[in-house]
Amino acid sequence: MPIYTAPTKDLQYVLHDVLNISAADIPGFGDLDRDFTGAILGAAGKISSEVLAPLNAVGDQQGCRLENGIVTTPDGFKDAFAQMRENGWPSLDCDPEYGGQGMPYVIATAVGEMFSASNQAFTMYQGLTHGAYSAIHAHGTEAQKSTYLPKMVNCDWTGTMNLTEPHCGTDLGLMRSKALPQGDGSYKISGQKIFISAGDHDMADNVIHLVLAKIPGGPEGIKGVSLFIVPKFLVNEDGSLGRRNGVSVGKLEEKMGIHGNSTCVMDFDEATGYLLGSEHKGMRAMFTMMNEARLAVGAQGLGQAEAAYQNAAAYARERLQGRDVTGVKNPDGPADPLIVHPDIRRSLMDQKSFTEGGRAFLLWGAQLIDQHRSAGDEAAHGLVSLMTPVIKGFLTDQGYDMTVQAQQVFGGHGYIEETGMSQFTRDARIAMIYEGANGVQALDLVGRKLAQDGGKHVMAFLELVKTFCKDNAGTEGMDDFTNPLKNASKELQAAVMYFMQHGMKNPNHALAGSNDFMHLFGHVCLGLMWARMGKASLEALASGTDDPDFHNNKLITGRYYMSRRLPATSLHLARIESGADTVMGLAADAF
Repeated sequence: MPIYTAPTKDLQYVLHDVLNISAADIPGFGDLDRDFTGAILGAAGKISSEVLAPLNAVGDQQGCRLENGIVTTPDGFKDAFAQMRENGWPSLDCDPEYGGQGMPYVIATAVGEMFSASNQAFTMYQGLTHGAYSAIHAHGTEAQKSTYLPKMVNCDWTGTMNLTEPHCGTDLGLMRSKALPQGDGSYKISGQKIFISAGDHDMADNVIHLVLAKIPGGPEGIKGVSLFIVPKFLVNEDGSLGRRNGVSVGKLEEKMGIHGNSTCVMDFDEATGYLLGSEHKGMRAMFTMMNEARLAVGAQGLGQAEAAYQNAAAYARERLQGRDVTGVKNPDGPADPLIVHPDIRRSLMDQKSFTEGGRAFLLWGAQLIDQHRSAGDEAAHGLVSLMTPVIKGFLTDQGYDMTVQAQQVFGGHGYIEETGMSQFTRDARIAMIYEGANGVQALDLVGRKLAQDGGKHVMAFLELVKTFCKDNAGTEGMDDFTNPLKNASKELQAAVMYFMQHGMKNPNHALAGSNDFMHLFGHVCLGLMWARMGKASLEALASGTDDPDFHNNKLITGRYYMSRRLPATSLHLARIESGADTVMGLAADAF
């Protein structure tokens, strides 16, 4: 069975040595000292390793079952979900007014990485609920919030998001689901939604569906879409559950991975629903949920890469295969361990440098969200909005690639189900698709986010990198980090300039380079994170840390990223500057 050890030490390092959260001028952060966060992360790591990880293979092998209209989750899921509720894990950063614990989002993000890494399919049930909670919290009436949130905060009731229909995915303006007003403030919702994660199950008393549908007579296309609360069981005025609503599971989707999550086709047959937010403004309310979900999906890509890497590293240390070309390292054995071979080291260093850099990037993004939510910092909001498609797209593209590399370390055994490496790869693959496929993330980044507010947010990011490099120029040991970062940021700036000069004349020149731009941007973000980690570890060593091995290893890993991974920015820039002519040159009927 695969292993998983929660990376609590590295999470603590990023939170305190790199982000210095306890000193941040953000409400609630003053309480986040090392002992406090250590206790939370330690407890979350324990439940991840001891409860969730052992159920990961169970969920993969058993999947969910639909019998007589009832969805049953894999063995052990129901008890584990009850344990998560009892320990308050779903409510970490929720509003205390509704029973939440009111902690900063950055702590929930750190915990969420461990939960996703140990059991992605299981963690999705509470993750979707948190997103639905956030949408109702931001856009619901006081009555809606008091009705639903106290039960959703700790997953007594769970939540879903219902967007996709059989004939439309990203282009939601094509949806056919209808919402007919009833004259009493309610609507009758009819239609079918597909790919609905956690659509129904046996782990909670009620499921609160957030459903996009069109009210007849509204504007055409996406401007005519509204969002509705559609509970599985209607809720009586006293808060008790009433009759079953007109919503049912048509079937369970047969999927490549995340088998432990009940991905459903949902049928709405004149189901009673309640408008969330304003008529025809459904996408505004839904984006509250989707943007949060995109960060969580970035954590899924990172988490699967971390779990796969841990297993690959352990296997490489144990598996005997061939001899070290520079001299025998295991003279008492028939062969040396895999880890002596340079190409295995390259693969493991790719994985290690990605997961550690990606972790810092994800938590920095979460800190920026807290900076906006709690301190009202609009600059932080602009910056994290710009980076959201990068967090989602880059971390999941790269995360999947790293699970493949980890699988490759096992050779033929990586292709055999009993080692468990296949599951990491299969589960990671969905993260590149749902919550907006990564091609859509790249289009959003280039087509919308770059130009937002006159392009000031990407300019602010470039200035942030420039200032960091300037402030640390000449600092002993930092040239290994600042020089490559400076070069990579210049290539990012060159890509932005190319889009400005050519994209207005022919938008295809920008859109054809969007995927490369997302990856270029992602590498610069991880380069910045590694430069910040390099600075933190150099300072720790200079001050006489009691754990020099940790910080020396951090520097070695960071230098690897800066010299071996960050130069990918040059390739991405070359592709961007080649324009759209070769991309669009072939006639459509020639494919």
